[in-house]
Amino acid sequence: MHEVEQAVEGLASDDFRQAFRSHPAGVAVITADDGGGPVGLTATSVFSVSAEPPLFSFSLSSASPTAQAIANADTLVIHLLGVEQREIAQLFSSRGADRFGDTRRWARLGSGEPYLVDAPIWVRGRVVERLRMQAGASIVIACHALEAHFPAADEYSPLVYHDRAWHQLGAHSRLPD
Repeated sequence: MHEVEQAVEGLASDDFRQAFRSHPAGVAVITADDGGGPVGLTATSVFSVSAEPPLFSFSLSSASPTAQAIANADTLVIHLLGVEQREIAQLFSSRGADRFGDTRRWARLGSGEPYLVDAPIWVRGRVVERLRMQAGASIVIACHALEAHFPAADEYSPLVYHDRAWHQLGAHSRLPD
């Protein structure tokens, strides 16, 4: 077995955090049910891996019980949030919150996964790979996209997280070619 060497020198964790606070990220909520009931959390680490085959990936802290439940699920749903879902993003990022208490906010897909009914975009995926990082206490999960829902092109303004604050993208922020 290959041991991961601990770096003796490197970027200070505060500097690392500052660098990534300066990098904007789209906001997603990931939901799943590993048999113990619906779970979900807010994530900014979701990204596409390939279109052929359709794969996406994300990382989670292995210290979180919610993240562990998501990591153990065979299928899950990622919800790409718009500015109208900022409250949902905040709810799913709050410790101890009853994320599924309001049954008007969520339902189950025909395949059983919990999904957020107001999310403008969602993608259901089957987990194809789990990588438990030896360094960093994280889990990287890759999924094969099975099904998606998305609005018409002009009906969605993405929610973005940047420098510890919520932002929106839209026509007002588009740069000329």
